[in-house]
Amino acid sequence: MPKNLIGKRVDVLDKGWIELVDMMPHPDSDISGDLAIVNAARVSFLGESKGPDRDKKLLFYLLRNQHTSPFEMVEFKFRVRAPLVTWWQWVRHRTWNMNAQSGRYTPFQESDFYVPDVWRRQSKDNKQASEGVLDDLENNALTGKLLAHYDQGYRLYSEALDKGVSKEMARLFLPGFSVYYTWVAKIDAHNLMRFLRLRMARDAQYEIRVFAAAIHEHFFEPALPWTAEAFVKYVLKAE
Repeated sequence: MPKNLIGKRVDVLDKGWIELVDMMPHPDSDISGDLAIVNAARVSFLGESKGPDRDKKLLFYLLRNQHTSPFEMVEFKFRVRAPLVTWWQWVRHRTWNMNAQSGRYTPFQESDFYVPDVWRRQSKDNKQASEGVLDDLENNALTGKLLAHYDQGYRLYSEALDKGVSKEMARLFLPGFSVYYTWVAKIDAHNLMRFLRLRMARDAQYEIRVFAAAIHEHFFEPALPWTAEAFVKYVLKAE
């Protein structure tokens, strides 16, 4: 397991990012995440590693046959900065443990709003999905209106704070779905795979799909190479 994973931060969207804060087992330990999974499976027989080939074969057997509890012995803790439109999707996965920045305690900054690169069209076949994008002229016009909307909302928010209005009420002036929040979020490897399977899917909303893809590429695969290989083979390609 790479020693420099803890503290690694990856940029996502226009102002978002995801950072690995901690992991169990820790990368500085003598046990890799994959081996921790194998050892957890072998505890039934009071056994441990039997060499890389047999260990990897057992891990693949576990995932292929949906013996998932050993994968719960590995945990990831992230700090994530994402707009509320992303968190609205994320919190539906109740297996995550989360704690969020509070607008009641910390004021928002003028730049704390998500600005999309393009405006996606509504899908004709899926009521909750998008399909295709507007042309450049329409994109630029809508982005200009969005930025003006942000400017006005933030001016009203700042004015309310200056008048002594509480932070918890002043934030009513902010455009809610676009505001960036920072969260601490923790999950075990089993439930992380369920999250990745659903949120990397083509029909997942773009604003969460890019975070799921970043977790998969920059943290899940480097930390658990055997598990990631089995996940692609037996979960993603099986669908």
